[in-house]
Amino acid sequence: MQLLKRLLTTAALTAALTLPFAAVAQTPAPAADAKTKTKAVKAAPPTAAEIADAKAKGLVWVNTSTKVYHADGKYYGNTKAGKFMTAADADKAGYRAAKESPIGKKKTTPPPAAATPAAKK
Repeated sequence: MQLLKRLLTTAALTAALTLPFAAVAQTPAPAADAKTKTKAVKAAPPTAAEIADAKAKGLVWVNTSTKVYHADGKYYGNTKAGKFMTAADADKAGYRAAKESPIGKKKTTPPPAAATPAAKK
């Protein structure tokens, strides 16, 4: 009888202890859903009208990834990451003005000297 009592107690105790753990183990982990994770939303590139409006206001285009700002040219409003601001605000924020590209620069040559008539002897 003692053996039977001990066996039943052990079985009941084992069942009581494993039941909560089994319920926890069967609970599915929350799925990593791509829709729930948020990424930094990139702003849409400026339209031609926005670029023209910014030029009229005297704003510069700041390329936020390279920390360079453009007053005009092919990169004005056309880089992947950027925004419009005043040149003074761009300088205060630590951006630097873009350097003029040496490519495509026309060399300026001095005008030819006036031809002097050669003195005849």
